[in-house]
Amino acid sequence: MVKHRQIARRIKNEIQAKDCSELAVEAINRNITISINGTLKQKTLIQSLVGMSANKLSVHSINKSVEKVPCETSVRYHLSKMDLDSLLELQSKILTYSNDQILVPGKSYHFAIDFTDDPYYGETIETNKDYVIKSKMKNSTTTFYSYISLYITTKGQRLTLAVLPVKKGVSKVEYIRKFLAFIEDAKVNIEILCLDRGFYSNDVFSFLQKENIPHIVPVRKHGQELKKILRGNHSRYAPYTMMGTSEPLDLTLAIDVQYLQGKNKKFGNVNLGYVVYGIDWKPRRVYQVYKNRFAIESSYRIRNIVKAKTSSRNVVLRYLLTIISFLLKNIWVALQWMFFSKVQRGPRTIDEDLFRFDLFRLFVWEGLRKNLKFVSCVSVLRCPG
Repeated sequence: MVKHRQIARRIKNEIQAKDCSELAVEAINRNITISINGTLKQKTLIQSLVGMSANKLSVHSINKSVEKVPCETSVRYHLSKMDLDSLLELQSKILTYSNDQILVPGKSYHFAIDFTDDPYYGETIETNKDYVIKSKMKNSTTTFYSYISLYITTKGQRLTLAVLPVKKGVSKVEYIRKFLAFIEDAKVNIEILCLDRGFYSNDVFSFLQKENIPHIVPVRKHGQELKKILRGNHSRYAPYTMMGTSEPLDLTLAIDVQYLQGKNKKFGNVNLGYVVYGIDWKPRRVYQVYKNRFAIESSYRIRNIVKAKTSSRNVVLRYLLTIISFLLKNIWVALQWMFFSKVQRGPRTIDEDLFRFDLFRLFVWEGLRKNLKFVSCVSVLRCPG
């Protein structure tokens, strides 16, 4: 079985298409087991799934594009054997398959947790009702399969460590608890955890303080007291007591003041408030570090480039395709880190232009295309003349 370190040693002066495709296929093949009937091999099935993602195809369309893939019925049948609990246990191992060259055990990193939604246009039935989430209208629908991901925002090392499907009735605290376990398994530490306003709640803050997790969360400007605190002309720290359904909670706010200077035809200043814990940074640094959290949005855009098409109601199939899309992004980041960082003094910097994601995606497809045998001719229905 081809391991990441073996491929890293094999690559000397150039990266080939087969290197990229093998990394993706083996990351999945070594971590999951699917009971296969007949002559079909598990690796061929996985190659089909990775090919679907790399070229944004569906189960139906990839069968029309390459010859050596199982039929659509066979693919769906074999994938239906997978269960969600097993995939939930294995997803982090799949995603971190290529991370051993980047993450240093014992080192501290910046983390972010965020949600992303995949539009769903089908029916809500008994088997998927717990995972179809109602939300604001987007892409002509109000129903989505939603995923929550754990992401490293440290520059040059922006990896997705885990991704979980959002299930109705599961609290945000429970997802955070699971992600902390993934960080512990990766043997790395949290320098800071950045969360968006969706996590602004008494329960979340109480849990993070109890676990002693350094964090930054932007405030929600509710109530006259908070609005009064967020008025001023200089950056500062301020105490704030948050009232909730449980006991009142003492919080510390870092407030960074920014002057608009005519931006969008606005003048004066704006007070940007953040709930902070476990850090003693200046408010401007809090603002700048939290701003890097938006790298996770870039990660979602990249992931959407290699998100296979599906209209399936199957929660497990959709989740597996989601994992593959994040995996491809992770492998690209790992290859950039290993082979495209400049040889120079000081911090490690990557020349991303030398190996862009679009090229990596094409490499993955090219490496698979040779194995799966691309269709080179199509029979016609009519011969004119």
